[in-house]
Amino acid sequence: MSGQNHRSTVHSDAEASIEHDSTLYVGLDVHQDSITVAYAIGMGEVELFGKVGTMHIDIDRMCKRLQSKAQHICFVYEAGPCGYGLYRRLIDKGFDCVVCAPSLIPRKPGDRVKTDRRDAVKLVRSLRAGDLSAVHVPTIEDEAFRDLARAWSAAREDLKAARCRLKSFLLAHGVHYLGRASWGPTHRRWLSTFSFDSAWQQLAFNEHRRTIEDRLAQCERLELALHEAVTGWRFYPVVLALQAMRGINFTPAIGLVSELGDLTRFEHPRLLMAWIGVTPSEHSSGAKRRQGSITKTGNSYARKLLGIR
Repeated sequence: MSGQNHRSTVHSDAEASIEHDSTLYVGLDVHQDSITVAYAIGMGEVELFGKVGTMHIDIDRMCKRLQSKAQHICFVYEAGPCGYGLYRRLIDKGFDCVVCAPSLIPRKPGDRVKTDRRDAVKLVRSLRAGDLSAVHVPTIEDEAFRDLARAWSAAREDLKAARCRLKSFLLAHGVHYLGRASWGPTHRRWLSTFSFDSAWQQLAFNEHRRTIEDRLAQCERLELALHEAVTGWRFYPVVLALQAMRGINFTPAIGLVSELGDLTRFEHPRLLMAWIGVTPSEHSSGAKRRQGSITKTGNSYARKLLGIR
């Protein structure tokens, strides 16, 4: 009887050792104030860990509890508005972590129920099966420079929208500029001298003009900041090389490089084209091969800078 108990104890210890040596797959459904966690040990059943906070102490407590289940832990969460802070924290603690592209997560056609728990469980299963596509996580410096470049792009879009609002306002009141409305010095001088009879309309007109002037000043500040910052960026030689190409000046070059990051991460030019979304779509079957327009599934801002809509 004692021999049987001994064999049972040895068998249980061996199972526990195997379980402890297996990979722990952890799916994180990340939100602003909470993270829903699910996990699976090896090929075992996916279990729900529960909800945790997003503070550093909450993340540390979660990692400590998960470390007791397996030696090797691999985390995954979707790229989103919460950024890459969680990724960098997990990597610094020595864990493997994947930030996946949400649009490329496999989904069942008939699955119409979406909850945080289901999303976390789905991430675990997809990570374990190798069905997820990881996104490139930039360095802290590269991300900071990209934020500056995107701020300049957003200011340009705001300026364009403000100009459209002023043109619509003038058109609605039958006001036409006889020259070329290019927003050059002559056009802006005419706008500064024009006035409406109604004080209320004049006030609205002045606010439209003031918005445009504010956005122009913002664009100038940001462009000056880009000129000053780019010389100390590690990809400055790439920015200079791009400007040697026809049709690409300073600001498109800055935008492209800030979005692309390290070009050596693309093993082949086809991968770069797929990331931008300019590869042709295809629907082939058997001996038939049909290709259509570009997929437009990559970085839309990069395509815009290249003049591709």
